Amino acid sequence: MGPTLKSMFEQTVGKYANKEALVDTRLGTRWTYKQWDDEVNRTANALRASGVEKGDLVSTVLFNTAEFATTLFACTKIGAVFNPINFRLMAKELEFILKDADPKVVLFEKATASQVELVVNKLPDIEFWSIDEQDLTYALNYYDKVSGKGTTRPQCELDENDPYAIMYTSGTTGLPKGVIHSHRNMVDQALLMTACLHLSDKDRGLTVAPIFHCAELHCAFFPRVMTGASNIIMHHFDAPAVIETVKQEQITSFFAAPTMWNMMIQEEFSKEDFESLQRGLYGGAPMAPALTTRLHEVLGVQLIQAYGMTEMGPAITGLMEEEQISKAGSAGRPLLNHEVRVVQTNEHGPAEPEAICKPGELGEIIVRGPSMMLGYYNRPEATEEALYKGWYHSGDIGSYDEDGYLWVSDRVKDMIISGGENIYSREVEDVLFDHPGVLDAAVIGEPDEMWGERVVAFIVKKDTQLNEKVLDEFCTSGSRLARYKRPRRYEFVDELPRNASGKLQKFKLRERTKALSE
Repeated sequence: MGPTLKSMFEQTVGKYANKEALVDTRLGTRWTYKQWDDEVNRTANALRASGVEKGDLVSTVLFNTAEFATTLFACTKIGAVFNPINFRLMAKELEFILKDADPKVVLFEKATASQVELVVNKLPDIEFWSIDEQDLTYALNYYDKVSGKGTTRPQCELDENDPYAIMYTSGTTGLPKGVIHSHRNMVDQALLMTACLHLSDKDRGLTVAPIFHCAELHCAFFPRVMTGASNIIMHHFDAPAVIETVKQEQITSFFAAPTMWNMMIQEEFSKEDFESLQRGLYGGAPMAPALTTRLHEVLGVQLIQAYGMTEMGPAITGLMEEEQISKAGSAGRPLLNHEVRVVQTNEHGPAEPEAICKPGELGEIIVRGPSMMLGYYNRPEATEEALYKGWYHSGDIGSYDEDGYLWVSDRVKDMIISGGENIYSREVEDVLFDHPGVLDAAVIGEPDEMWGERVVAFIVKKDTQLNEKVLDEFCTSGSRLARYKRPRRYEFVDELPRNASGKLQKFKLRERTKALSE
């Protein structure tokens, strides 16, 4: 049989029945593990009553809500496959995923109703449930469906290798693909992250990064459920509200993307507001060394970085608390039971796992480990390519240093080749982040008749006096950047396009520069 997310949840309920399990700040509601289990069972029985059977999909288009967490574990009780969808997607993207996944039931809320409404008529076989009181002709009410259903645990034979979820990739390079994860995948991931974060039943964790994304769900939320910790859910990120909630709820740990940490330290607060906070997890994007140092100084919080990708569950390497300053900018070392290699890139197909790079030599990052996906949903060819010879080929470029730490330089697709020289955007971005007037930065290549490509920097200003001349002088002075690596053009923007996990969507910046040149 082996462990499943159902058995993980029910074991915690058995051990910590009367302990506070879930707090939804949007509803102002608190549940013990026993009360939450009752809600999960009611929802599982409601899904069954609507015809959801083992192997069927249940999708959500929700922000961070108790209903999300409850529906997820309800699916594990009946062997349904959970499909959390990015709430920021436009109707066209949402339609693509729902047609691809073909769920029986979709849960949504008032905040996502405008997207859902546009696709309902195109999907007549799907039952839509709203978690809010909305007078909608096309949807049923979640609470009406669940009300009166029994709290008896539904019977279902589950195997550890059964699929638990289909999670669509963030689409940083184009159309998303559905990543299939098994129950055992995620139990192993939760165990790893429990160890990394030193979690126990005494912890009080905050869910403020999007819970539909595996970074929050698998690296922070599941480990807390596994250990019997308390989970406080905020509907969405708002920096002042997060600071207040950390103080009021005595939060001990939470996950946030680097941009979110950055936004928090721009706010007014005192160090006492973060007194309860012991550990902060970050990931989804590298953190500039200047920001790592500042967070350590300003908040005094112990930071841990997880690097990975949806296909791997996601975490594959970790940079621990004591390494944050000495190895600032590194992705850390492989997590337990993970083998991570840097291999020579191959222009004609997937990189060969045996072509291992020497320390300091750049190549593609490939990995294998216990949380590796079963494959892409309905995409056998893409699965075969991504899992070539049993290794997941990440598409990230990086290198190992002499101490065995991994450094991620770029996506294969984001590397800039100018005058025959390889330029890694991460290196240029780290220099730009060092300037005190820069709040956010992204670097891409754009076509250049003479050099093939030239470096373009998109900048979000912190200082209104900042201009192209000031930044150019900063980049070239003090041997910060070789001249061929410095940006040839700067574009000042209000914000950078990011997906819900904080990853830059550089393809959108490329589309913008392409449109300008036409």
